[in-house]
Amino acid sequence: LMAEKAAEGSAEASPTAAERQLLRRRQELDYWKKNAARLRSRNLLTGLGIGAFVVGMFSYTILSVKQERIMEELDDEAKIHIIRGPRTGANS
Repeated sequence: LMAEKAAEGSAEASPTAAERQLLRRRQELDYWKKNAARLRSRNLLTGLGIGAFVVGMFSYTILSVKQERIMEELDDEAKIHIIRGPRTGANS
């Protein structure tokens, strides 16, 4: 009987690999439960930051392309006016 109790005592003192893994997973779950709100807020801030960057970059690109088109149209109009020459009473 003493040998059996000693064997049981040593088994309880050092948990098996599966028990250690289960304990570790429970600790991780507790950690995630405690820090879920903080992680969610960080993820939200990160997402908003990335979204703002993307929207800003898109808006800047569209605006710069639109300005290039306007400049091209102005250049075309200027070329037409140069070809036509000055507007005077004789040619208007």
